[in-house]
Amino acid sequence: MDNEVWRWVWTGMALIMAVGEIITAGFFLLPFAIGAGLAAVAAWIGLTDVVQWALFFIGTAVSMLYVRRFIRVQDQEQSLVVGPKRYVGGTGLVIETIDTDLNTGLIRIEAEEWRAITDGGPIPEGTRIKVVELRGTRLVVERSTKET
Repeated sequence: MDNEVWRWVWTGMALIMAVGEIITAGFFLLPFAIGAGLAAVAAWIGLTDVVQWALFFIGTAVSMLYVRRFIRVQDQEQSLVVGPKRYVGGTGLVIETIDTDLNTGLIRIEAEEWRAITDGGPIPEGTRIKVVELRGTRLVVERSTKET
């Protein structure tokens, strides 16, 4: 193929891969966009087809190795827990009787007060509780088996 055609093929592939990376998540297309971009630059400055393909493969491989660290961090389940999910597993104190049927319940955990619900029966004021889950904007609690 003529070098003029390769210029547009590589440029088009780089743009398509870059737009695809923006639309999707996961850093999958980014290394290919970088490799195609390097090959496009080589085509535009007039290097041979072999050099263009070599830059595409080498650029893709090197950028994939570099981006791999970000992919690994993204795939880890044990990421930083923020917001109310940080209270799951923690203990607190009931400051307003928790009764899911009556839609009442308030707990104090650490220095904050949160609305709470339970899957069991009502939990009276003054009872120690353990947070087992976050459901919507409410903490799901159960009676604590460990008195502190």
